[in-house]
Amino acid sequence: MADASLLLIDNPRPYVRRLTLNRPDKRNALSNHLRGAIFEALDAADRDKDVRVTVLRGAGACFSAGYDLSRENGRHVQGLPFHTAGGAGEWARHVVEGCFRVWDLAKPVIAQVHGWCLAGGSELATACDLVYVAEDAQIGYPPVRMMSPPDNQFHAWLCGLRPAMEMMLTGDAISGAEAVRVGFANRAFPADKLEEEVLAVAERVAKIAPDVQQMNKRSVHRAMEIMGLRAAIRAGTELQALALTTEASRETFGKFREGVKAGLDARDGDFGDYRTNKKKD
Repeated sequence: MADASLLLIDNPRPYVRRLTLNRPDKRNALSNHLRGAIFEALDAADRDKDVRVTVLRGAGACFSAGYDLSRENGRHVQGLPFHTAGGAGEWARHVVEGCFRVWDLAKPVIAQVHGWCLAGGSELATACDLVYVAEDAQIGYPPVRMMSPPDNQFHAWLCGLRPAMEMMLTGDAISGAEAVRVGFANRAFPADKLEEEVLAVAERVAKIAPDVQQMNKRSVHRAMEIMGLRAAIRAGTELQALALTTEASRETFGKFREGVKAGLDARDGDFGDYRTNKKKD
């Protein structure tokens, strides 16, 4: 059983289950324990006859700043939430399989994104069926600067060639408003209106019976899969594994062995953004 304190669960509207990532002091960094709690709660909601849609959000200042990079989150310390075949590329395959676990649920999942939505946080949001963002949210994949392309390479599928290429070649974040323009998100709202707007959408989704809704959801997913989405994202895990053999990537992991702060400073210092931007939290 997952640690209940990591994930808050409530039912804010009839037929609506809400999961709140609850590591605000760590910007909701996705530890293996937290990821396990998310998967467990999503599975439970999918089986619950009184739930028709699930909302996923973050406590505190942001949705999620990405995967937990601390030593305390090593797979040998916390263990992965579920088994994935080992060998080169295991982590990327594990991430992609986790995203497809959400993708393959019968009931819709909505991401409610505010503040930072970075790296693994953006992958988690991408796995959801609908994504609503605060206008001033910041969405990006900074590991491309020194480490590798994403574990879940969704950018070209959702955002198209030019926006995806810009995000991959700079690692820059885009605002919530820009995320809607390029196709990452459905709609953007003022931050103080985001929760009520998301719940309003969730209520509308919940009006449709689950046996019909799961077919509606799958019809869109199957169309994307016929166009190659699932195969392309799985193939991307091999590129990610190959990238980790580069000299720059090995040097980056050396920095992270000195501490997460040292690794992030080395990655973003020349760009002057993310945590190295002294004007922002």
